[in-house]
Amino acid sequence: MEIHRFEKLWTAAALLLIVGLIATVTYGTVGAGVKMVDDSGGTVDAGSLGDTEFGDPGVTQVGENQYEVHVVARQFLFQPGTTSPIRVPANSEVTFYITSADVVHGFEVAGTNINVMVIPGQVAEITVRFDDPGQYGIVCHEYCGAGHHTMAGQLVVVPEDEYEGGS
Repeated sequence: MEIHRFEKLWTAAALLLIVGLIATVTYGTVGAGVKMVDDSGGTVDAGSLGDTEFGDPGVTQVGENQYEVHVVARQFLFQPGTTSPIRVPANSEVTFYITSADVVHGFEVAGTNINVMVIPGQVAEITVRFDDPGQYGIVCHEYCGAGHHTMAGQLVVVPEDEYEGGS
């Protein structure tokens, strides 16, 4: 039995597409450095956040060019972030600790790889590096109630010499 040359061509093209798909998925899961947010942030009692580090959320310097930002998501604002922007210096590594006081929210900083689901009682932890000054929008990407569309904030990365402390 002889296989027609067009059948061979289409078989080769299909195999090439399958191998390409497998290579793309493998690179996306291993090569790009993407990792899932895990439970390393811990848990808190969502009903009594005032007794935790989330009682006075904001930016804290923990080392040279290292900062921690504690954020509380509430219907329909980020604290800090909505009424006053989160301010961090450029050329710094920032670890965000985010929790919710009421319902499930999202915390996405547009233009970065920060994108986590914020669940009451759980602390989402994500570390990023900001090398250049800029302004980034913060949005809630999980429907959290009637005012969800108004839930937004801002992250401002300022030049190192202009940084005077967090919000």
